[in-house]
Amino acid sequence: MEKVVEVVAALIWDKEKFLICQRPANKARGLLWEFVGGKVEQGETKEQALIRECQEELAITVEPHEVFTEVTHEYPDITVHLTLFNCTISRGQPKLLEHNDMNWITSAEIPNYEFCPADEEILKKIIEAV
Repeated sequence: MEKVVEVVAALIWDKEKFLICQRPANKARGLLWEFVGGKVEQGETKEQALIRECQEELAITVEPHEVFTEVTHEYPDITVHLTLFNCTISRGQPKLLEHNDMNWITSAEIPNYEFCPADEEILKKIIEAV
């Protein structure tokens, strides 16, 4: 069994909308939509990784709260264990530093976007939760 990569992501709400980001065209699963986040590095907690990733990718400081959900997904090239945290932005306005695009959407708008397969399960939970 291959190694499972620990990945964290942020579910950032602004009233009834949440933030999604479009992956760069040159990366795996390019131009698919996802939640901001990334890999947990050696020696980091999931929360620390999330704070670092949001800083690197969007130039914002987030405050991770409780875990919204966790999912394990096997892609052809990698298996990820994704932990999605409810987050609030404590500093900054999201800027596109790595992603192709970003959007604030309502749960009703989810079908208009093509997401990474690992996020499908999460999106169902968001729809149920709203």
